[in-house]
Amino acid sequence: MKAVTWHGKRDVRVEEVSDPSIKEPTDAIIKVTTTAICGSDLHLYEILGPFIGEGDVLGHEPMGIVEAVGADVRQIKPGDRVVIPFTISCGHCHMCGMQLYAQCETTQVRDHGTGAALFGYTKLYGEVPGGQAEYLRVPQAQFGPIKVPEGPPDERFVYLSDVLPTSWQAVAYADIPDGGSVTVFGLGPIGQMSARIAKHLGHRVIGVDGVQERLAMARRHGIEVLDASMTSNVAEAVRELTGGRGTDSVIDAVGMEAHGSPVAKFTQTLAGLLPDAIAAPLMSNAGVDRLAALYQSIDTVRRGGTISVSGVYGGMADPMPMLRMFDKGITLRMGQAHVKRWIDDLMPLVTDDADPLGVMDLATHRLPLDQAPHGYEIFQKKRDGAVKVLLNP
Repeated sequence: MKAVTWHGKRDVRVEEVSDPSIKEPTDAIIKVTTTAICGSDLHLYEILGPFIGEGDVLGHEPMGIVEAVGADVRQIKPGDRVVIPFTISCGHCHMCGMQLYAQCETTQVRDHGTGAALFGYTKLYGEVPGGQAEYLRVPQAQFGPIKVPEGPPDERFVYLSDVLPTSWQAVAYADIPDGGSVTVFGLGPIGQMSARIAKHLGHRVIGVDGVQERLAMARRHGIEVLDASMTSNVAEAVRELTGGRGTDSVIDAVGMEAHGSPVAKFTQTLAGLLPDAIAAPLMSNAGVDRLAALYQSIDTVRRGGTISVSGVYGGMADPMPMLRMFDKGITLRMGQAHVKRWIDDLMPLVTDDADPLGVMDLATHRLPLDQAPHGYEIFQKKRDGAVKVLLNP
């Protein structure tokens, strides 16, 4: 089959790889009909090379049609249309019983001290072959796959794999009071959907980004926006819009590659030039994140407010302004999305023909799988108006 494989910094290729097969009675095989490039994939494309093997299959936002199931898989059958959550969870361990599916004890990658295994995402998370491919082996298929109805286009449902539950969790973790306000830093796919969900739930939303296409998309959905490229002090601008206090909550949907962090950018670049055996422990134990968005979040949130972090960070020793955070009484919540925890909330919205979250207005590019390298390039460089790229095997 054809699949998108990693070969080095900014080097992804579409190659022939072995077809997947059933290995465990809890496995399933799906024929992928739509998959997506995630902002987290760009970290692999740019930074996290020391933790990924050459030829690894990328991608963790797939959906498709069930081809085969193992003996213990009864919730789905061949021919079913399914979305595959990016986190691999069993549904029956202690953590899954608490709906903390991203911490599943069955699939935790204990060799690296990390949570549940993820599709297509480095040795740190199990090095499980990903979904940017024609076919995908799905472990723990007795629980994970989400059945969706026939008829509507894939675009209505594919975001249930990651974007929508991650965004819903970001809003839930932000703990916005009834009728309260939230600033969303970063209007990529997660920021766009976080902003729309917060607005749908009745909150005031201020979106911050410096990319004009992203700002325009947010405006189309009734989001107030601040152009970071034209605003010298975003936190002060937000305070001016909120009676001098700042918003009740902030969502950081940017993560480790935030603009405005020149020292950390240099560190990331340096680490990328080192041999993997040296770079991996450096990145695991040092402060290598570009923290501009998180620092701005801390400055922007009102006293006693909550910051919800959905952007991915990777450093173990990043400097945090603890005095400022303590003085302001800030609550900080974060973590990988517990995808299936939020599906009951989201399914009525994505099956509603009125499209209240505007899922049909997120993808800017729909490309055949063969053009995945081009999709990665324009998404990473924010070219050609790329906000979300979907791939069709």
